[in-house]
Amino acid sequence: MNDNPGQTADFGYRTVDRAEKAGLVRAVFDSVAPRYDVMNDLMSLGIHRLWKDIFVTALRPRAGDTLLDLAGGTGDISFGWLRRGGGPVLLTDINASMLSVGSDRATERGWLDQIRFAVMDAEKLPLPNSCVDRVSIAFGLRNCTNKDAVLREAFRVLKPGGRFLCLEFSSVTVWPLKRVYDAWSFQVLPRLGQVVAGDRDSYQYLAESIRMFPDQETLATMMRKAGFARVSVRNLSGGIAAIHAGWRL
Repeated sequence: MNDNPGQTADFGYRTVDRAEKAGLVRAVFDSVAPRYDVMNDLMSLGIHRLWKDIFVTALRPRAGDTLLDLAGGTGDISFGWLRRGGGPVLLTDINASMLSVGSDRATERGWLDQIRFAVMDAEKLPLPNSCVDRVSIAFGLRNCTNKDAVLREAFRVLKPGGRFLCLEFSSVTVWPLKRVYDAWSFQVLPRLGQVVAGDRDSYQYLAESIRMFPDQETLATMMRKAGFARVSVRNLSGGIAAIHAGWRL
C-alpha cells in the first residue's frame, strides 16, 4: 500500500502519478456505474447485500440523526438508513455518474425529499466542523488516494458523540478460503466483467485494489491516528470484508 503524501499512488498494482489517480478511478466508475449492482454481485457472489444490511444495523439509524454517506454512489447505504427510520441524508460521491444512478433510484423509491445529493471529494469536504451524527463509507475508501485525509475529514465533520463506520473488502483470515478467493478474484472475475459489462480492465483493477488496501489492524491504527476512539473491527465472511467503527468523543 502506498498512501503517504508524495509523488505517486497505487492504482491497483500499478504505480501512477498521485495527481492522476482520482481521474483514473473516476473513469473506472464511469464505466461500471450502469451495472454497479451487478459488479458487486459478481465480486461478492451476492453476499454484499447481507454485509450492507449488517452495516446499516451497525449505523444505528435514528430519526433525529443525520447521515453523511461518503462515496455513496448508487445509494444502498442511504436507502437502508432511511428504511430503518434514520434522519436526513447527505449522499456524496466524487463520481457524478454514480450519483445519477443513485438519484434515479431515490426517485423510484420516493425518497428525494429526504436525501441531498452532492459531488464531493471525501478528502476535502466542503462542510463545517461537527455537522453530522454519522459518517459512512462502504466500498469506497480503497479507491481514495489519501485515505488518511478521508479519515481526518470524517472525524472533523462528526459531532462530538458521533460515529464513523467503514465497510470495505479486507484481508481474508481463513487460509483455505484465501486460495479460493484469490482464484475467483483474478481468474474468474475479470472474465465475467468482460462478458457481463464488456469491461475486463475495470474489474481487474477492482480486484487489485482490494489487495492493496490496508489490512484490518492497519486501518484500525489509521483511524486511531485520525482521532477516533473505541475503534472496533468486525470481520465478515472470514475477513473478505470488514466493518471498522470509531467514535468522536
